Amino acid sequence: MILDEDDLPVGRVLSRRDAVRLLAVGGAAALVGCRPSDNAGAGATSSVASATSDSAGGALALPSCVAKPELTVGPYFLDKQLDRSDIRPEPTTNKISAGAPLALTFNVKQIANGQCMPLANALVDVWQCDAEGQYSGVNDNMIGFNTVGQKFLRGYQVTDANGVARFTTIYPGWYQGRTVHIHFKIRTPAQAALAASTDTAYEFTSQLFFDDALTDKVHALAPYNAKGQRNQRNANDGIYRQGGNVLLLKVAQSGSEGRYAGTFEVGLDLSDAETGRADRSGGPGGRGRPRRRPGDA
Repeated sequence: MILDEDDLPVGRVLSRRDAVRLLAVGGAAALVGCRPSDNAGAGATSSVASATSDSAGGALALPSCVAKPELTVGPYFLDKQLDRSDIRPEPTTNKISAGAPLALTFNVKQIANGQCMPLANALVDVWQCDAEGQYSGVNDNMIGFNTVGQKFLRGYQVTDANGVARFTTIYPGWYQGRTVHIHFKIRTPAQAALAASTDTAYEFTSQLFFDDALTDKVHALAPYNAKGQRNQRNANDGIYRQGGNVLLLKVAQSGSEGRYAGTFEVGLDLSDAETGRADRSGGPGGRGRPRRRPGDA
């Protein structure tokens, strides 16, 4: 079985028409909206968002929060509702997941009325594998680990008045068939998500990716190097090819050597009911069902 089938691509990247509609651009060449920030994800100004033209032929510089593809939730999401910013500890033992510390910040925005406005009270879930390529809370017979009952590298935060949610995690490891990535899900309003009210909560699910050169540098060190060289890079990953270039997390060294920080900006179109439907079938927006491997939880 091909192991990259754990995350089948069923999302889309906003088209030029979608972007212009969302930002309410008429015949004028000027665009009212948020300017691409220095902290936006690397590659955020993709081919669909870097520059377009309106009907009069003027250039429209679309903001960085627009072009973000939705990707499948995959088989490893467990809605355990762990309210914590530092997702490294295993709650049952307080053991900290080994790996290079990563300060991960989400800037969540709502696209409306020609602007990208901060979206407060959104629930941001994050889950990822550890340095050995294992997820908590699952029994995976194909890869060969059983972490049922554990909760390391999982958690959520609610965005503040500025639309910001912060996490402390580690630079992720790798597992067979996938490039290095972190999963995230955004649900709003937070109260509806916490109450499991799928009919009233908007959901958006996707993944963050990392520059291959930086991953090579990080994975050359302990504890990552104990696993050996990874067998999948971004260009060969079926999920990354669905728009991963606009989901690259811009990561920089933070403080001392071996510590990193990255900020990701994402805009949600809350009027898009199809994208915002709950993941009832295992894929984003309720579309598609990822094939599951034997032993997946």
